[in-house]
Amino acid sequence: MTDELSIARTDGVVEVTFDRPHRHNAFTTAMYAGMRELCAELATDTSVKVLVLRGAGGRAFAAGNEITDFLANDAVPYENWIRELLDALFALPQVTIAAVDGVCVGGGLAVATHCDLRVATAHSRFGYPIARTLGNALSASIVYRCAAVFGESLTREMLLTSRLTTAERAYAVGALMSVSDDGPGLDAELASVVDGLRHASGVTLRATKRQLLARARLLEANPDFDEELLHEVYGGPDFAEGVRAFVAKEKPAFE
Repeated sequence: MTDELSIARTDGVVEVTFDRPHRHNAFTTAMYAGMRELCAELATDTSVKVLVLRGAGGRAFAAGNEITDFLANDAVPYENWIRELLDALFALPQVTIAAVDGVCVGGGLAVATHCDLRVATAHSRFGYPIARTLGNALSASIVYRCAAVFGESLTREMLLTSRLTTAERAYAVGALMSVSDDGPGLDAELASVVDGLRHASGVTLRATKRQLLARARLLEANPDFDEELLHEVYGGPDFAEGVRAFVAKEKPAFE
């Protein structure tokens, strides 16, 4: 584990806090590794009913991936390694909840959409602005999961226009189960949902999750061309320019 992940365990509930508020909780390789380790542990732990994920600081759930860690790895295998974590998170027998307070973009949104439920504060924003930042691409299964949660039209808008979506709009399309005015309101809503799940039948929850997972696996599998496409994107000029501009704190000038 890493000190960038704060893990609290209470009766039947595990709560993970992404604890890098100075970097808007952007995910590092160590954080992903810690989450993989936790998912492997929870996969066979029937004593835990609920997993809650949230970000520290009140400004972000998670703002994508830490770019320096991303660049330290071969991009396509690293994307696949992250996707394996997302698959493990999605397949957990526990009910998973993303409690969003602030920006939820890039890798943060990928994690949130692979949770079963999402609650958020009113000032939260969601999106994948990669077409105007790094010039990279997502694994197809991550795009499909976003479309399953936000709907195809809003997913197209987020990815193609790089615009962030408000919590109000996300709630309107069913991506969020509730929107709270502020942090304390979010905590109260989260406590209410968790308390209800504590008293629910674990057998029913696990059976329902297994059925929904089977449906998602049929509809959201990566196409045959996906890895070749990712190699083309990450080896191309736009990603190189996006990285250069990000490191230099400039706007990229894509061809």
